[in-house]
Amino acid sequence: MNLELARSNMVEQQIRPWEVLDQGVLDLLYTVPREEFVPLSCRNLAFSDMEIPIGEGEKMWPPKLEARVLQELAPKRSDRVLEVGTGSGYFTALLAHRSAHVYSVEIRPALAAFGKANIVRHGLDNVTLATGDGASGVPREFPYGGPFDIVVLTGSVPLLPKGLLDALAPGGRAFAVVGEAPVMSAKIITCTAPGALHTVELFETLLAPLANCEQPRRFTL
Repeated sequence: MNLELARSNMVEQQIRPWEVLDQGVLDLLYTVPREEFVPLSCRNLAFSDMEIPIGEGEKMWPPKLEARVLQELAPKRSDRVLEVGTGSGYFTALLAHRSAHVYSVEIRPALAAFGKANIVRHGLDNVTLATGDGASGVPREFPYGGPFDIVVLTGSVPLLPKGLLDALAPGGRAFAVVGEAPVMSAKIITCTAPGALHTVELFETLLAPLANCEQPRRFTL
């Protein structure tokens, strides 16, 4: 398999057509080797337009989603980032290349170990990892409790978690896929002032739910 040709095809045939035109984002996809963040058995699928199983019932986002979300969040070198759901560590690595520091939490120990090994192998020194639950607020495992300039939820939620939105600094942005199958919407939520939020809907998609996320009240007879 010609890895560089496959990587180029991924960028030109999947990602650019999905309205990802930020050259810095596109260049980063050549810098961070996606094939080194997937299970060895899936290496030939690393550049495919699909969700790749990574264990524990979880899957990596497809490449075009990773690139589009990174473009929409527009991390700056001064930004502190909170990521809920480390997974393979690939999106963590993309964020780390564009920001000051990434704090990433993963609830599943085996998956947390997989993501950590990938990040360590990539040589990133501005990532703090924790094994724990970040679905409702900033995990206590982190030495830094906020505020954050960026918050990313890598699983879908039926309701936006107030504890995580409260962790946004003024001007901070959060990404979440909100809703329940078959209707979910990817959103960017910006903290315009303390306690004030502005939401932009980006596109419709389907994403596996975030573990332990808050559930809406159900009507029962």
